[in-house]
Amino acid sequence: MNQFGDVWFYNQGWEPHRFQQQAWRAIGNGHSGLLNAPTGFGKTFAIWFGILAHYYENKGYQQRKKKFRQTKLHAIWITPLRALSKEIYKATTQVSTDLDLDYKIELRTGDTSLGDRQRQRTKPPQALITTPESIHLLLASKGATDYFGQLEFIVVDEWHELLGSKRGVLVELALSRIKAINPRLKIWGISATIGNLREAQEILLGKDHKGVMVRANLHKKLAIETVLPDSLERFPWAGHLGVKLLDKVVDIVQRYGSTLIFTNTRSQCEIWYQQIISQYPEFAGILAIHHGSLSDEIRLWVEDALHNGKLKAVVCTSSLDLGVDFRPVDCVIQIGSPKGVARFLQRAGRSGHRPRETSHIFYVPTNSLEIIEGDSLKYAVKEQIIEQRIPYVRSFDVLLQYLMTLAVGDGLAAERTFQEIKSTHCFSSITEDEFAECLALLTHGGKTLQAYDDFHRLVLVDGLYKVESRKLAMRHRLSIGAIVSDAMMKVKFVSGKYLGSIEESFISKLHAGDVFWFSGRQLELLHVRNMEVMVRPTTKSKGVVPSWMGGRFSISPDLGVAIRHSFKEVHKTTEVSREVSFLQPLFQEQQRRSGLPKENELLVEYVETKFGYHLFVYPFDGKLVHEGMAQVLAYRLGQRQPATFSIASNEYGFELLSATRYELNDVLIKELLSPTNLHTDITAGINVREMARRRFRDIAGIAGLVFQGFPGKAVKTRHLQANAGLFFSVFEDYDPNNLLLREAYDEVFDFQLEEGRMQLAFERIANHAIVLVFPAQLTPFSFPIFSESFREKYSNEDWQSRLELLKLQLEGKVE
Repeated sequence: MNQFGDVWFYNQGWEPHRFQQQAWRAIGNGHSGLLNAPTGFGKTFAIWFGILAHYYENKGYQQRKKKFRQTKLHAIWITPLRALSKEIYKATTQVSTDLDLDYKIELRTGDTSLGDRQRQRTKPPQALITTPESIHLLLASKGATDYFGQLEFIVVDEWHELLGSKRGVLVELALSRIKAINPRLKIWGISATIGNLREAQEILLGKDHKGVMVRANLHKKLAIETVLPDSLERFPWAGHLGVKLLDKVVDIVQRYGSTLIFTNTRSQCEIWYQQIISQYPEFAGILAIHHGSLSDEIRLWVEDALHNGKLKAVVCTSSLDLGVDFRPVDCVIQIGSPKGVARFLQRAGRSGHRPRETSHIFYVPTNSLEIIEGDSLKYAVKEQIIEQRIPYVRSFDVLLQYLMTLAVGDGLAAERTFQEIKSTHCFSSITEDEFAECLALLTHGGKTLQAYDDFHRLVLVDGLYKVESRKLAMRHRLSIGAIVSDAMMKVKFVSGKYLGSIEESFISKLHAGDVFWFSGRQLELLHVRNMEVMVRPTTKSKGVVPSWMGGRFSISPDLGVAIRHSFKEVHKTTEVSREVSFLQPLFQEQQRRSGLPKENELLVEYVETKFGYHLFVYPFDGKLVHEGMAQVLAYRLGQRQPATFSIASNEYGFELLSATRYELNDVLIKELLSPTNLHTDITAGINVREMARRRFRDIAGIAGLVFQGFPGKAVKTRHLQANAGLFFSVFEDYDPNNLLLREAYDEVFDFQLEEGRMQLAFERIANHAIVLVFPAQLTPFSFPIFSESFREKYSNEDWQSRLELLKLQLEGKVE
């Protein structure tokens, strides 16, 4: 079947799976395709041995060997993470060593030295393992056409992860160019199961492709268990329960050989690491922390120690979500809602990372109401409810960067490039006028920036657009990529040891002498110099935990469906899950004080307290959707009777609080929640312009309108925002149809406000019966939403004690 695969598997004492043999056969027959298989079953080898067989069985190899011609690049393997690149490199290099092959593999990532990169361009290996950004850097090199001329394979690993981001657009554009250079190119994607797998394949391979889908008919055994508290809080609030379950979490860790403890945010990661170390000092040296803001040195040490079985547990974030093979990991713990079914399954797959082994995952709720999600997750897994990945379309900022890339490289041929990009999913709708507008912006600044020399970037030479300024070319190469974030500052000890990076917006709030937790350490801020934060270890007791911008995300629509299903189970008296059974006292209290919604009902509560009039609505659609719905509702109420509202929300519902009393009834609630004129009311009721202005900063950076700075001399965030803001205002005033300006508004509606999900939520609610109640006090459902706004009213020291007192009053334990 495949001489290399069969021999290597035999030597390991293994037998190839059927899906691996299918992939080898498809590759041998010259097909492109998409591979879908569970974690831990050998997806890498399913593709890799097909590539090796092609190389050695191809007549061109024999001819090259005879004539001693220079090696040409045969295969490129693209991964979204450097850690995953190293894992693939390790596995594939081991195969070449085991079989004594002269097929050489090299890494090309941000860690690769300048000398190695230059050598890889002039004397490439047979295979290069790299990232989307590095592919574009190669396209920005002279001779890129020749470099990719003999390329036979491109493999895109974890394609589902790239698909829903602008990095996926980078991949689409690179493939459009390399396919044009070499029509023989075979493209393979490797993807976890997603709700739109066929669409993912079409986006990768192109419309009307003839590629194959190889799906493993294998089911990974999964054991899911919810960690329940000893007693139920009938008036829960966010985060209150999580750390209270610390002892139970440590008990789980003790029962297994090695455990990954997943948190959703980097700040939560730091908190849990500190709590475990402070209460269980015996974990020092065998407990580690891993998240994206730590230095490469720290993260690599943790990954190696995990591989070698030296660690009992690692507290981590999504930085350890993807594809890295940690065979020693026996168990996974998820702290708080995973926000999505696919994310939960991905994390569960980090344990039992071998064929036919069971993946063990424990779900730890951070408040009592979140316990219901244990039931929801089990239901979603059983019913195979899984999210789609929504691809970006018409990302003109990435297109402008790509056109500059081609111009910096071998030159940009306008007509040919237009046809190439039009073949991609992202730009299938682009018109000739829009493409001409992109070229105009790059050649002379378009309609509004002609007066500035910095925007006269491209020159037409012999039919090709080129960049003649070496300074502009260098600045462009430094700016390639579509990952954007707040400006990052390096955290260092006075000795010079680098700990990691932290967002400028967090450091800007601190003064010299302030203490914060970072990298699992308690640090005192000494001073800030340029983009470096100088610190020293301290034993001062008070410290704040960094809050990173990336930590804000909402439950997926599919998990929302599963949660609404779980609330339907609440009304059953028999055959209920362990989670629903445990929550019965809370639900009984909710029923007594207010009401329990059924699957086709919407519960609305109107409560008067000393703080004002609280309108609570429970759509169960996720925090981000609820924020938008609340703002629309506030606008519509304000149109009837002017009032000032404060808004709070969680994953299950939202609150409007005002000093103005409204006469509410079922008919009015129906009108307020009508899907009619929703887009108009979103635009009128929400400061979309300010949101678009902030979004535009990232777009301007990707498009090259603002330069983010040289390595070690990054431009300060406020300066970037100011520079981008100037362009935003100029375009609004003088070029309102500007492609980048339109993109900023589109992204606000699609991704920040999630207008599509809001529309669906309003349409669904239109078919629901309204259950409007007027409770005398806050209810178990409303209390956690109320607590979200309550904590903002008081200082960091006393809001928890005040909230605890209020809870005791609701329970009748104090006056």
